[in-house]
Amino acid sequence: MSQARSVIVSGGSRGLGAAIVQSFLDCGDRVATCSRTATPATDAWASDPGTDGRFHHELVDLADQGACESFVAGVTERFGGVDVLVNNAGVAREGVLALVRADDVDTVVDLNVKATIHLTRLVVRRMLPRGSGRVINISSVVGLSGYRGLSVYSATKAALDGFTRALARELGARGITVNSVAPGYMRTEMSHGLDEAQLEQIARRTPAGRLGEPQDVAAAVRFLASPEAAFISGHVLVVDGGLTA
Repeated sequence: MSQARSVIVSGGSRGLGAAIVQSFLDCGDRVATCSRTATPATDAWASDPGTDGRFHHELVDLADQGACESFVAGVTERFGGVDVLVNNAGVAREGVLALVRADDVDTVVDLNVKATIHLTRLVVRRMLPRGSGRVINISSVVGLSGYRGLSVYSATKAALDGFTRALARELGARGITVNSVAPGYMRTEMSHGLDEAQLEQIARRTPAGRLGEPQDVAAAVRFLASPEAAFISGHVLVVDGGLTA
């Protein structure tokens, strides 16, 4: 069995984030996650004897840089370092751009881009002295192909892919890989606002003939964090059943 890694997953309390947390816990890793609220999933992990000492959850608003810094420092002390960072936390606000409220634009950009960059900066500072690490950003196929009513969200996810490529160049010589995973449409927060007819239409257009499951994406994240992916960096791994092929 491989040595347990120390993993941070932002926004791991529900949906895709929870699937990613569970995937790493199932591998025997130590996992810390943060979210604005507790959920049945975080409560269950915290009380599960099988995850005793391997799971940590904090209530953190990632837009609060001080709280974010305290979270990373605490995880580093608790787990002895950070081997893997998964930037999963994100938010979407739907609406055609002309009608989107200015504060909704700020909310999406502040969390999806600014908070992600800040969290990554804090973690990378701790990875550099160790000479190893994995950073995995959760972007989206809408950052590649766009979708009506999601222009602001699409812009932030495209920004994450650009961030991935540039940071991979910065950190490659220091033993740190940086990649993105771009999920397709799933029955999670990603499909919020799409009615059943729209979801069925997307499933029909998808070569795999279905929407994605959180476990499909968690498996891709787990691969990029594995030793087998040591020579993969600066890559956007699309997990969409062939929708954007």
